[in-house]
Amino acid sequence: TQYLTNMTTRILYNADCPICNAEICHYQRYAIARGIPFGFDDLNTVDPAAYGVTADQAARRLHVLHDGQVVSGVDAFVVIWRMMPRYRPLAWIVSLPLILQMSRAIYDRVLAPILYRMHLRRLAQAAVSRPRILH
Repeated sequence: TQYLTNMTTRILYNADCPICNAEICHYQRYAIARGIPFGFDDLNTVDPAAYGVTADQAARRLHVLHDGQVVSGVDAFVVIWRMMPRYRPLAWIVSLPLILQMSRAIYDRVLAPILYRMHLRRLAQAAVSRPRILH
């Protein structure tokens, strides 16, 4: 967990997911250009237990460690967006009670499950395409 103390806000994401990776890479470029103190952790190369989750739980939704607390899903996006000037209006809108409830429901019941199924499909394809060693 030592690497988690390097920055106040760290983002745990799945770099193997093309959609997740594209979005997080955009945030990373934006943050670097503006000196926003984000850290980025690919769940495939770090121990997600440092975030208090398993690799499977990490693959199911976005996680952010912010000021010592882990938040996930839409709440994690709101944390990220609040720190990025261009996205603050979006964070404010999504944080409105009714919109927050709807956003959480859509993310939790539709978007995250679709991305997770795509993740499982990629894992299965990788397992099938690995050469087997015959004894």
